[in-house]
Amino acid sequence: MTITRNVRHLLFALSFLSLAGCAGVQTVASDTGRIPYNYSTTVNWQAYSRVIVDTATAYNGADSQFGDMSDADRATLAIYLQKSFTQKLGTRFVSTTQPGPGTLRVKLILTGAETTTPVLGQFTHFDIGGNVYNSVQAVRGGKAMFGGSVSYAVEIYDASNNKLLNAYVTRQYPNAMNLVASFGSLGAAKAGIDKGADALVAQLR
Repeated sequence: MTITRNVRHLLFALSFLSLAGCAGVQTVASDTGRIPYNYSTTVNWQAYSRVIVDTATAYNGADSQFGDMSDADRATLAIYLQKSFTQKLGTRFVSTTQPGPGTLRVKLILTGAETTTPVLGQFTHFDIGGNVYNSVQAVRGGKAMFGGSVSYAVEIYDASNNKLLNAYVTRQYPNAMNLVASFGSLGAAKAGIDKGADALVAQLR
């Protein structure tokens, strides 16, 4: 099955099943809407000690959410997605390339991203009006003015039998007051990836 079909199937299945009220598939209650859909099964994560992180890919379907982002930037973010999740998951699991008992397989698909607007993204952190707006957004868990973001899908399988254990689509971005993340067109998207990776590790502990 191609990556395009995988992502379309995930997006469609999560949307359809959540509307149908299927057990295990739910719309996640979130003020930020960062994880609008989540498929989950009852899993004892402590039974897993190793992880395989497949090469992350960028979704190129017509319904992707990259706007006018260049192919080079998409590739850069896909590589960073792979690197960040591999490093973060490595704090909880032993990284491996061999499937077997007690091993998870994680698939990552970059589905969209928006860059930080040059100059304006940084200026709002120093401008009084922009700083007030970002302060309010930070409290609400919202995105910074002119800030970037990243969207991706995660599929987690039992590597021994390829059973899907958990899958979700998420949109991530740094805290609205994170000045460092406002520098560089991809700074916010990368910070969002790191934040999402940390959240997954916390979930799997």
